[in-house]
Amino acid sequence: MDRRVVVTGLGAVTPLGTCVATTWQRLCRGESGIDFISRFDASDFPAKIAGEVREFAPEQYLDKRELRRMDRFVQFALVASQEAVADAGLTITKANAERVGVYIGSAFGGLESLEAVHVTLLEKGPHRVSPLFPAIVLSNLAAGQVSIRFGAAGPNNSSATACAAGAHSIGEAYHLIRRGAADVMIAGGTEAVITPLAVSAFGNMRALSPESQEPAPAPAALLTPSATALSWRKGRGCSSSKSCTMPAGAAPAFMPSSSATAAPAMPIT
Repeated sequence: MDRRVVVTGLGAVTPLGTCVATTWQRLCRGESGIDFISRFDASDFPAKIAGEVREFAPEQYLDKRELRRMDRFVQFALVASQEAVADAGLTITKANAERVGVYIGSAFGGLESLEAVHVTLLEKGPHRVSPLFPAIVLSNLAAGQVSIRFGAAGPNNSSATACAAGAHSIGEAYHLIRRGAADVMIAGGTEAVITPLAVSAFGNMRALSPESQEPAPAPAALLTPSATALSWRKGRGCSSSKSCTMPAGAAPAFMPSSSATAAPAMPIT
Protein backbone atom coordinates (compact mmCIF):
# COMPACT_ATOMS: atom_id res chain seq x y z
CA MET A 1 0.00 0.00 0.00
CA ASP A 2 1.38 3.41 -0.97
CA ARG A 3 1.98 5.84 1.89
CA ARG A 4 2.17 9.62 1.88
CA VAL A 5 5.74 10.94 2.21
CA VAL A 6 6.60 14.35 3.67
CA VAL A 7 9.79 16.30 4.46
CA THR A 8 10.17 16.97 8.17
CA GLY A 9 13.64 18.48 8.50
CA LEU A 10 16.23 20.28 6.37
CA GLY A 11 19.99 20.68 6.53
CA ALA A 12 22.48 22.39 4.20
CA VAL A 13 26.14 23.27 3.77
CA THR A 14 26.46 25.56 0.75
CA PRO A 15 28.59 28.40 -0.67
CA LEU A 16 26.08 30.78 0.95
CA GLY A 17 26.20 29.32 4.44
CA THR A 18 26.58 26.26 6.63
CA CYS A 19 22.91 25.96 7.55
CA VAL A 20 19.53 26.29 5.86
CA ALA A 21 18.56 29.60 7.48
CA THR A 22 21.76 31.44 6.51
CA THR A 23 21.71 30.04 2.98
CA TRP A 24 18.11 31.13 2.43
CA GLN A 25 18.57 34.60 3.96
CA ARG A 26 21.64 35.38 1.86
CA LEU A 27 19.97 34.06 -1.27
CA CYS A 28 16.97 36.33 -0.68
CA ARG A 29 19.32 39.30 -0.21
CA GLY A 30 20.72 38.64 -3.68
CA GLU A 31 24.13 37.51 -2.49
CA SER A 32 26.18 35.18 -4.67
CA GLY A 33 28.21 32.23 -3.43
CA ILE A 34 30.47 32.41 -6.48
CA ASP A 35 33.92 33.93 -5.99
CA PHE A 36 37.56 33.41 -6.94
CA ILE A 37 38.91 29.96 -6.09
CA SER A 38 40.90 30.09 -2.87
CA ARG A 39 41.65 26.42 -2.08
CA PHE A 40 44.49 26.33 -4.61
CA ASP A 41 46.25 28.71 -7.00
CA ALA A 42 43.96 28.79 -10.04
CA SER A 43 45.74 31.58 -11.90
CA ASP A 44 46.76 29.27 -14.77
CA PHE A 45 43.53 27.23 -14.84
CA PRO A 46 40.79 27.51 -17.48
CA ALA A 47 38.30 28.52 -14.75
CA LYS A 48 39.13 30.76 -11.81
CA ILE A 49 35.78 31.13 -10.04
CA ALA A 50 33.57 28.61 -8.24
CA GLY A 51 31.12 28.18 -5.39
CA GLU A 52 33.34 27.31 -2.42
CA VAL A 53 32.10 26.68 1.12
CA ARG A 54 34.26 29.27 2.89
CA GLU A 55 32.72 29.41 6.36
CA PHE A 56 32.82 25.70 7.11
CA ALA A 57 34.45 24.79 10.43
CA PRO A 58 34.09 21.00 10.78
CA GLU A 59 36.02 20.94 14.04
CA GLN A 60 32.97 22.53 15.66
CA TYR A 61 31.01 19.36 14.92
CA LEU A 62 33.53 16.55 14.53
CA ASP A 63 36.45 15.18 16.53
CA LYS A 64 39.93 16.02 15.17
CA ARG A 65 40.80 12.34 14.87
CA GLU A 66 37.66 11.76 12.83
CA LEU A 67 38.47 14.66 10.54
CA ARG A 68 41.82 13.12 9.58
CA ARG A 69 39.95 10.06 8.31
CA MET A 70 37.19 11.85 6.41
CA ASP A 71 37.23 13.60 3.09
CA ARG A 72 35.52 16.97 2.92
CA PHE A 73 32.50 15.55 1.09
CA VAL A 74 31.77 13.29 4.08
CA GLN A 75 32.18 16.19 6.49
CA PHE A 76 29.60 18.19 4.54
CA ALA A 77 27.18 15.27 4.67
CA LEU A 78 27.55 14.76 8.41
CA VAL A 79 27.00 18.42 9.28
CA ALA A 80 24.02 18.82 6.94
CA SER A 81 22.47 15.57 8.20
CA GLN A 82 22.93 16.67 11.79
CA GLU A 83 20.97 19.85 11.08
CA ALA A 84 18.23 17.92 9.27
CA VAL A 85 17.85 15.35 12.05
CA ALA A 86 17.68 18.08 14.70
CA ASP A 87 15.23 20.11 12.60
CA ALA A 88 12.96 17.08 12.30
CA GLY A 89 13.17 16.25 15.99
CA LEU A 90 14.15 12.69 15.11
CA THR A 91 15.38 10.35 17.82
CA ILE A 92 16.78 7.04 16.63
CA THR A 93 16.53 4.22 19.17
CA LYS A 94 16.99 0.44 19.14
CA ALA A 95 13.25 0.18 18.60
CA ASN A 96 13.15 2.19 15.36
CA ALA A 97 16.77 2.04 14.06
CA GLU A 98 16.06 -0.60 11.41
CA ARG A 99 13.24 1.55 10.02
CA VAL A 100 15.52 4.57 9.51
CA GLY A 101 17.75 4.51 6.42
CA VAL A 102 20.31 6.70 4.66
CA TYR A 103 20.62 7.39 0.91
CA ILE A 104 23.25 10.03 0.08
CA GLY A 105 24.59 10.44 -3.44
CA SER A 106 28.00 11.68 -4.55
CA ALA A 107 29.37 11.74 -8.08
CA PHE A 108 33.09 11.91 -7.25
CA GLY A 109 33.38 10.93 -3.60
CA GLY A 110 36.72 11.84 -2.04
CA LEU A 111 38.43 13.37 -5.06
CA GLU A 112 40.31 15.88 -2.93
CA SER A 113 41.85 13.09 -0.83
CA LEU A 114 42.54 11.00 -3.93
CA GLU A 115 44.58 13.81 -5.48
CA ALA A 116 46.51 14.31 -2.25
CA VAL A 117 47.33 10.60 -1.93
CA HIS A 118 48.48 10.48 -5.56
CA VAL A 119 50.97 13.26 -4.82
CA THR A 120 52.24 11.25 -1.83
CA LEU A 121 52.67 8.20 -4.06
CA LEU A 122 54.65 10.13 -6.67
CA GLU A 123 56.83 12.05 -4.24
CA LYS A 124 57.38 9.55 -1.40
CA GLY A 125 56.67 6.15 -2.90
CA PRO A 126 54.09 3.38 -2.40
CA HIS A 127 55.10 2.57 1.18
CA ARG A 128 53.89 6.01 2.30
CA VAL A 129 50.35 5.56 0.98
CA SER A 130 47.93 5.19 3.88
CA PRO A 131 46.08 1.86 4.16
CA LEU A 132 43.05 3.95 5.14
CA PHE A 133 42.95 5.50 1.67
CA PRO A 134 40.07 3.33 0.33
CA ALA A 135 38.01 4.07 3.44
CA ILE A 136 38.37 7.80 2.79
CA VAL A 137 37.60 8.22 -0.90
CA LEU A 138 34.75 5.80 -1.74
CA SER A 139 31.56 7.67 -2.65
CA ASN A 140 29.33 5.52 -0.42
CA LEU A 141 31.18 6.72 2.69
CA ALA A 142 28.89 9.72 3.16
CA ALA A 143 25.87 7.45 3.57
CA GLY A 144 27.89 5.01 5.65
CA GLN A 145 29.30 7.59 8.05
CA VAL A 146 25.91 9.26 8.51
CA SER A 147 24.28 5.92 9.34
CA ILE A 148 27.04 5.14 11.85
CA ARG A 149 26.83 8.59 13.44
CA PHE A 150 23.07 8.44 14.04
CA GLY A 151 22.61 4.69 14.42
CA ALA A 152 20.37 4.37 11.36
CA ALA A 153 20.33 0.63 10.61
CA GLY A 154 17.76 0.65 7.79
CA PRO A 155 18.34 0.73 4.00
CA ASN A 156 21.66 2.30 3.05
CA ASN A 157 22.86 3.23 -0.43
CA SER A 158 24.66 5.85 -2.51
CA SER A 159 23.93 6.97 -6.03
CA ALA A 160 26.87 8.06 -8.21
CA THR A 161 24.84 9.40 -11.13
CA ALA A 162 26.83 12.58 -11.76
CA CYS A 163 24.93 15.84 -11.13
CA ALA A 164 21.72 13.90 -10.48
CA ALA A 165 23.19 11.85 -7.62
CA GLY A 166 21.49 13.85 -4.88
CA ALA A 167 18.14 13.98 -6.67
CA HIS A 168 18.25 10.25 -7.39
CA SER A 169 19.01 9.47 -3.74
CA ILE A 170 16.10 11.59 -2.56
CA GLY A 171 13.81 9.96 -5.12
CA GLU A 172 14.85 6.44 -4.12
CA ALA A 173 14.40 7.33 -0.44
CA TYR A 174 10.91 8.59 -1.23
CA HIS A 175 9.98 5.30 -2.88
CA LEU A 176 11.34 3.27 0.06
CA ILE A 177 9.09 5.14 2.49
CA ARG A 178 6.14 5.08 0.11
CA ARG A 179 6.17 1.30 -0.28
CA GLY A 180 6.79 0.67 3.42
CA ALA A 181 10.43 -0.47 3.30
CA ALA A 182 11.40 2.32 5.71
CA ASP A 183 9.68 4.89 7.92
CA VAL A 184 12.33 7.61 7.80
CA MET A 185 15.14 8.28 5.31
CA ILE A 186 18.06 10.68 5.64
CA ALA A 187 18.62 11.45 1.96
CA GLY A 188 20.33 13.87 -0.38
CA GLY A 189 23.76 14.42 -1.90
CA THR A 190 27.19 15.86 -1.21
CA GLU A 191 30.14 16.97 -3.30
CA ALA A 192 33.59 18.51 -2.71
CA VAL A 193 35.31 18.68 -6.08
CA ILE A 194 36.79 22.14 -6.36
CA THR A 195 40.19 20.58 -6.90
CA PRO A 196 42.96 21.10 -9.48
CA LEU A 197 42.05 17.92 -11.37
CA ALA A 198 38.31 18.58 -11.53
CA VAL A 199 38.62 22.26 -12.41
CA SER A 200 41.14 21.40 -15.13
CA ALA A 201 38.93 18.72 -16.69
CA PHE A 202 35.62 20.58 -16.53
CA GLY A 203 37.30 23.81 -17.59
CA ASN A 204 38.89 22.17 -20.62
CA MET A 205 35.55 20.72 -21.69
CA ARG A 206 34.15 24.27 -21.40
CA ALA A 207 31.65 23.26 -18.75
CA LEU A 208 32.87 26.04 -16.40
CA SER A 209 32.77 29.79 -16.81
CA PRO A 210 36.10 31.27 -17.99
CA GLU A 211 35.11 34.58 -16.33
CA SER A 212 38.11 36.06 -14.52
CA GLN A 213 36.74 39.44 -13.49
CA GLU A 214 35.09 40.18 -10.15
CA PRO A 215 32.16 37.73 -9.86
CA ALA A 216 28.83 39.54 -10.13
CA PRO A 217 26.15 39.37 -7.41
CA ALA A 218 23.13 37.17 -8.04
CA PRO A 219 20.60 38.91 -10.30
CA ALA A 220 17.29 39.75 -8.64
CA ALA A 221 15.54 37.66 -11.30
CA LEU A 222 17.01 34.51 -9.76
CA LEU A 223 15.47 35.17 -6.36
CA THR A 224 12.07 33.72 -7.14
CA PRO A 225 10.77 30.41 -5.76
CA SER A 226 10.73 28.92 -9.27
CA ALA A 227 14.44 29.61 -9.68
CA THR A 228 15.68 28.03 -6.46
CA ALA A 229 17.09 25.03 -8.35
CA LEU A 230 19.82 27.35 -9.57
CA SER A 231 21.43 27.12 -6.15
CA TRP A 232 22.61 23.61 -7.09
CA ARG A 233 25.31 24.78 -9.45
CA LYS A 234 28.99 24.08 -9.70
CA GLY A 235 29.97 24.59 -6.10
CA ARG A 236 30.93 22.76 -2.98
CA GLY A 237 28.57 21.52 -0.30
CA CYS A 238 25.76 19.31 0.86
CA SER A 239 22.15 19.71 1.86
CA SER A 240 19.94 17.44 3.86
CA SER A 241 16.32 16.80 4.80
CA LYS A 242 14.58 14.45 7.25
CA SER A 243 11.09 12.99 7.95
CA CYS A 244 8.98 14.34 10.84
CA THR A 245 6.43 17.08 11.39
CA MET A 246 7.39 20.68 10.74
CA PRO A 247 5.31 23.52 12.24
CA ALA A 248 3.31 25.41 9.62
CA GLY A 249 5.35 28.26 8.20
CA ALA A 250 8.64 26.91 9.53
CA ALA A 251 9.94 25.78 6.17
CA PRO A 252 11.71 28.15 3.75
CA ALA A 253 9.39 29.99 1.39
CA PHE A 254 10.18 27.64 -1.49
CA MET A 255 9.09 24.54 0.50
CA PRO A 256 5.48 23.50 1.27
CA SER A 257 4.74 24.38 4.88
CA SER A 258 3.60 20.82 5.55
CA SER A 259 6.75 19.31 4.04
CA ALA A 260 9.15 17.25 6.19
CA THR A 261 12.00 14.61 5.69
CA ALA A 262 15.64 14.06 6.89
CA ALA A 263 18.42 13.88 4.32
CA PRO A 264 21.51 15.58 2.87
CA ALA A 265 21.15 17.00 -0.63
CA MET A 266 23.98 18.56 -2.55
CA PRO A 267 25.04 21.71 -4.28
CA ILE A 268 27.36 21.06 -7.21
CA THR A 269 31.01 21.84 -6.59
